[in-house]
Amino acid sequence: MAELHSLLNSILRKDRRPESALKRREPLTDTALLLTITISIFILMYGLSMAFFGGSFLTPNQFFDLFNNNGALLIISCGLSVVMVAGGIDISVGGATAFVCMSCLVSLDKGGFGIVGSLLLALAIGLAFGAIQGFLISYLEVQPFIITLAGMFLARGMTTMLQRDPLTLQHESFNAFRKIDIPMFALGKIAKNGKFIPATLELGVIIALIVVIAIFVMLKWTRFGRNLYAVGGNSQSALMLGINVKRTKFFSYVVCGVLSGIAGFVYLMHVGSGDVAHFTTAEMSAIAASIIGGTLLTGGVGNVIGTVFGVLSLETIKLIVVALKLKGPWWQGITVGFMLCFFIVLQSIILAYRNRKRVT
Repeated sequence: MAELHSLLNSILRKDRRPESALKRREPLTDTALLLTITISIFILMYGLSMAFFGGSFLTPNQFFDLFNNNGALLIISCGLSVVMVAGGIDISVGGATAFVCMSCLVSLDKGGFGIVGSLLLALAIGLAFGAIQGFLISYLEVQPFIITLAGMFLARGMTTMLQRDPLTLQHESFNAFRKIDIPMFALGKIAKNGKFIPATLELGVIIALIVVIAIFVMLKWTRFGRNLYAVGGNSQSALMLGINVKRTKFFSYVVCGVLSGIAGFVYLMHVGSGDVAHFTTAEMSAIAASIIGGTLLTGGVGNVIGTVFGVLSLETIKLIVVALKLKGPWWQGITVGFMLCFFIVLQSIILAYRNRKRVT
């Protein structure tokens, strides 16, 4: 018995490892890795722009204008990320946002609506788009590309129906409300006449950042968020785990639709006008921003923080094209297309390498 006891003690002593070895660092998840790459590339790109071009890139105003000019795009990109994480797609968000913008303008100037009333109208229109499309896609199993393409044409057509001429917002209370800016402490730039121009954030950007935080919390810490990743990763496995796949997909489109409604309201706050040409191709920019931010078209991987940096990267690319003085409107499209292809190829290579390492 004593011999057996000493043998067991010797085995236990051999299996004892240092605490540092027991606490091995877990490898980054695919979502965290792609997020890290996106943030690193944006910082590198903006840093090089500051070094080589200087000028406005060195001022805080330029950086905060990246947000001011893209508040609505940030919101619909978050909506696209939610749908794409669940393995879907929605190309109606740009048209829906333009329709909401026009509807809110008409309701304010001609319908006697107030600010709260126009916001409720925006939410109702977005909810209707999301619920109808979500039902057709998730419960009737119609291809999401076809349904959302029809939704895009419908929204653009209804926007044209509301518009007679390009409309400018005349509602005094709303104009005063949308012109509220949040000063960024002592940050700013000195103009040529020596006057200090403070950097500011528009009120619509604050709304957009609140949306980003809310979607981040939903995806990371709620059951619905975990279900989205599970459904996007493998819907059959999610079904076997007891997840209601159809309901999860349905509510992903509802969330995206509601965010399109909020984006339309924020876009009206930014431009103060309505036109059928507003937000044209914005859905493509939102999809590109989500992919650049690390959201996979195949589903199951994505992070809205990465989506924010995807939007900022797209806008930075456009500023670089202007700084390079490349003439012709096609250069921005060419550079954005190249950047999108680069990120897709980079994601594919990295994920293929990680999957190979997991197998071995």
